[in-house]
Amino acid sequence: MTLHEDEIPADEELVRALLAAQCPEWAGLPLSPAGGGTDNTMYRLGADLLVRLPRTAGSGESIRKEQEWLPRLAPRLSLPIPELVHAGTLTEVFPLVWSVYRWIDGEVAGPETVRDWAGFGADLAEAVRELHRVDLMGATRGDGLGWYRGGALAPCDEWVGRCLDECRALVGSDLDVDALGAMWRAALALPEPAGPQVWLHGDLKPTNLLVRDGRLHAVIDFGGLSIGLPDAEHAPLWDLPPQARRAYWDALGLDDATWLRARAWAIAVGVSGIPYYWRTFPAFVAECRARLTAILADADAR
Repeated sequence: MTLHEDEIPADEELVRALLAAQCPEWAGLPLSPAGGGTDNTMYRLGADLLVRLPRTAGSGESIRKEQEWLPRLAPRLSLPIPELVHAGTLTEVFPLVWSVYRWIDGEVAGPETVRDWAGFGADLAEAVRELHRVDLMGATRGDGLGWYRGGALAPCDEWVGRCLDECRALVGSDLDVDALGAMWRAALALPEPAGPQVWLHGDLKPTNLLVRDGRLHAVIDFGGLSIGLPDAEHAPLWDLPPQARRAYWDALGLDDATWLRARAWAIAVGVSGIPYYWRTFPAFVAECRARLTAILADADAR
């Protein structure tokens, strides 16, 4: 499945060639697709390993960032995160860095796997609090760790406005795009967030949260790892049920302005994902629509 115009295809034959050249001890292990997101393709390798390949050059920089920082963050966090076991280097057949990680057992967070959504929300809040308290270790946004989601809303207004218009044309009356636009503009009028910059995961949606025995077990996919202001970190909460959102909000003690800015970030990601992936990734479009629908329902309930 090709999602981007500049995507570099990666199939099983390519993965085996990379392994044979750089990790020959693993080249004969069973290999099977393990899903893929908007930025990476993944293959399970044997019983204990995961191969992660970026789709584009930009995603390759995210892989490089993971290779540098995840080994430093892991000892400072209570929950498991991806453990790097091989930092793949670029080759003529695949001119991007790639990684092999230790496989983490668990299931994606969802109604079939989470027993107590309020408890899950509280557990996620604790994981976020812990990450945000980790020392920056001398890193800055200028060290390849700056991302739009860790900044202010205002610089994103122009492209979010375009995406709102494109969504309106695509979904028609299925979503109240005008109401979403009003929420976005209301957040723009708020004071900019204050406080220290922190480590940000950047994409804490359910597919990046693994569950074991009904509880949050691990956090994966740190491709959006950055340093910045924490408002956007809370945006994926609208991908979770209301009980999880409320418990998360209460556990972190978030004020109304932070919540409204987080909601604006959730809108930005949702309305940009729909037009970009409309023809190529219907499952992701469905995720974006579900997020925006939850935002509208949540606003109506307040």
